[in-house]
Amino acid sequence: MSGIHGGPDAQGVPRWDFSTNANACGPCPTALTAVQGADPQHYPDPGYTELRVALAAFHGVAAERLVVAGSASEFIARITAAVVRTGGQSVWWPALAYGDYAHAAQAWCLQRVNDPAKANLLWLCEPSSPLGTAEPLAQAVAGQGGVVVLDRAYEPLRLSGHCSLGADVLDRVWQLWSPNKALGLTGVRGAYAIAPLRGLALAQTLTRMAPSWPLGAHAVAMLTAWVQADTQRWLAQSRVQLAEWKTAQRAMLQGAGWQCLPSEANYLCARAPLPLNVEALRAQGIKLRDTTSLGLPGHWRLGVLPPAAQQVLHTAVLETTKETAP
Repeated sequence: MSGIHGGPDAQGVPRWDFSTNANACGPCPTALTAVQGADPQHYPDPGYTELRVALAAFHGVAAERLVVAGSASEFIARITAAVVRTGGQSVWWPALAYGDYAHAAQAWCLQRVNDPAKANLLWLCEPSSPLGTAEPLAQAVAGQGGVVVLDRAYEPLRLSGHCSLGADVLDRVWQLWSPNKALGLTGVRGAYAIAPLRGLALAQTLTRMAPSWPLGAHAVAMLTAWVQADTQRWLAQSRVQLAEWKTAQRAMLQGAGWQCLPSEANYLCARAPLPLNVEALRAQGIKLRDTTSLGLPGHWRLGVLPPAAQQVLHTAVLETTKETAP
């Protein structure tokens, strides 16, 4: 279900929000200042000329390979529609994956197949969601003949390991970037994709399919700040802090009897030792992410938060699970 998501809900913004993968060190000061100083009185350049040049220079690619998008989810929907328009009928995604891949496929009546070789559209994500690990089938999938998209939403928040695809392979797949999580600005929607070297025709099609001004002034400001040196230095420092917090959070969970799965990102999945009283936790301002909709029932995905939040979670779980203890 695409409607299931981390972050704020009908009860507002959780005080202790473990349900989102946003950078808990954020918001990034440079990016926040840029967004606050954006000019909302005027339309951005409809071609996003300067932004596309800046993004291309940051990644070391030609500007013609850049496609801007209202968000990662908007791009997922748009490229799915584009594949269908060119005769695509089938799609593949990992067993554990972001729900919008399936949502877009269902909206356009694409059939999910188990064999990547039979798919017209294929999805990868590294670090993956919900696990935060490398995709075991990445190399095999990237070599297929269909349209392959690598979702890199969590690459800027990788705390260990490295992408399993080398530079030569990356030039053969679409790379989808959505930096708002890394910058701690998830409320600002804006993303972009880098077309493969042989994907320029599809890039042009996707640009023609976009609505007018898919990015507003605030998204342009965020993405412009994203490639600046000050922002990248802040991000590197935040990864050091997140790694320390993650070590403590994993130790806290394991000490309380949780079974933690491996992760290379700023989040991890774990199974609680006892059933959780989700309503009671939410009433205390604590929100977790049930990973059932991501293909992993019986587990929770927890974003890495500071030690104070970890202690609140630990105490609350102990209190709210007393009545379920044998």
